[in-house]
Amino acid sequence: MSAPAPGRFAACSIRLAAVLTAVSLARAFVRQTLTDWQLAEQVDSAELIVSELATNAVKETGLTDPSPRWQDVRAHHIIGVQLRLVDTRLYVEVWDRAGGSPVVPEQTPDAEGGRGLFLVEALSERWDVHRSVAGGKVVWARLALTRAADAPPLADLAFAQRVLDGLRRLPDLSAAG
Repeated sequence: MSAPAPGRFAACSIRLAAVLTAVSLARAFVRQTLTDWQLAEQVDSAELIVSELATNAVKETGLTDPSPRWQDVRAHHIIGVQLRLVDTRLYVEVWDRAGGSPVVPEQTPDAEGGRGLFLVEALSERWDVHRSVAGGKVVWARLALTRAADAPPLADLAFAQRVLDGLRRLPDLSAAG
């Protein structure tokens, strides 16, 4: 019995201050990353999902002042957004320090809000929440891809990291005169 062929794997993440502008920055991050990964057909769904998840994370842990001062941002006012590509699955993940678990509220025609997770559920193959070892929670949604993406193989990423580590160990030639 032969071993399965290695799949494609890529991951990209960003940390943002949990302020109102984080949501638009999360959407831009998703758009740029998926374009780089040649997954433009997933941008609309992934942007909407990250928008809903990041909005919830900012509401839970962020500063809702429309003009926050940077000195007001503390460690608990940070959210993380990560995209992971594993074979033919795309994961959109948002981390925050809050402890609660999000639930899809009952949908009524006259409700003024509460449709965010309903949309996430409708657009994704699956979504869930798990507790992070760093504290807080990660809310994630999985999207099925129609084809494997052209993301760099894991071995190439590992090689690039080794090269970068080697370059960092080189002596600083600019200091020599």
